[in-house]
Amino acid sequence: MPAIKTIGILTSGGDAPGMNAAIRAVTRSAIFSGFSVKGIYRGYRGLITNEIVDFKTQNVSNIIQMGGTILKTARCKEFQTPEGRQLAYDTLRQHGIDALVVIGGDGSLTGARIFATEFNFPIIGLPGTIDNDLYGTDKTIGYDTALNTIMECVDKIRDTATSHERLFFIEVMGRDAGFLALNGAIASGAEAAIIPEISTEVDQLAELIQNGFRKSKNSSIVLVAESPVTGGAMALAERVKNEYPGYDVRVSILGHLQRGGSPTASDRILASRLGAAAIDALLDDQRNVMIGISNDNIVYVPFSKAIKNDKPINRELLDTLRRLSI
Repeated sequence: MPAIKTIGILTSGGDAPGMNAAIRAVTRSAIFSGFSVKGIYRGYRGLITNEIVDFKTQNVSNIIQMGGTILKTARCKEFQTPEGRQLAYDTLRQHGIDALVVIGGDGSLTGARIFATEFNFPIIGLPGTIDNDLYGTDKTIGYDTALNTIMECVDKIRDTATSHERLFFIEVMGRDAGFLALNGAIASGAEAAIIPEISTEVDQLAELIQNGFRKSKNSSIVLVAESPVTGGAMALAERVKNEYPGYDVRVSILGHLQRGGSPTASDRILASRLGAAAIDALLDDQRNVMIGISNDNIVYVPFSKAIKNDKPINRELLDTLRRLSI
């Protein structure tokens, strides 16, 4: 591998609290190790539109506490084409960038893997997504903050649910993963979570109703992972109105609330560790790997595994939720 002198950083996909902490860690660790650093704005689109600036230590001062990403993020259809990726590569070479650190989720790392393969270009990925759905890492950057946001929102909704004796379906993010819904339900004392991982096995709504999950309570809260598999909170509420008309049902969709806010201490520490480890990986001649955390240890996960392998849900948590919701 040719000697790496300049490292580019970009954030891609949905924003996640802690991305700025990761940008800070990558930048300062790289400078500490003797590299030059360039910030690439608006993700992969910035590689095509040439939105690249030199990054110094002061560029990342006072950002560790900020949500979102100072480098911005955007969708880029051009990067999905061979011609667009060639243009992106030409831009990297023009700026003398020898390696990339990409902070993002499944789609971002998929793009990184394709690009790295086509141009034999060193890329290190950092798992930045609130969904916590990347294989090979116990947690992703932003997940803990989103979980705390969900907990705070459900605590407030419960006041209304209890006052009006209603059944609330609260929809949370997660795409095809139920980590936010399941752990959010446990943390907030919800009665149930409807998640995509088991939706093909059982009719979760029918099971909840038939088990009489409200027999000892005058109000109930159910967290629902947004997913075509679960149908989402609105579809479930409509089912209840049609099939179980005795319930007074309401829906709250938390939406982008979950992505915002100052990152928790846990996310700041995780992002800082992973960002520093990304530079260590490049110093060790690693390439095309995602930096993860497993049992509190840094791990290198090949892009192919991080992207293609499904991250399993801990089914013991499902049992814990059932036992505690009586």
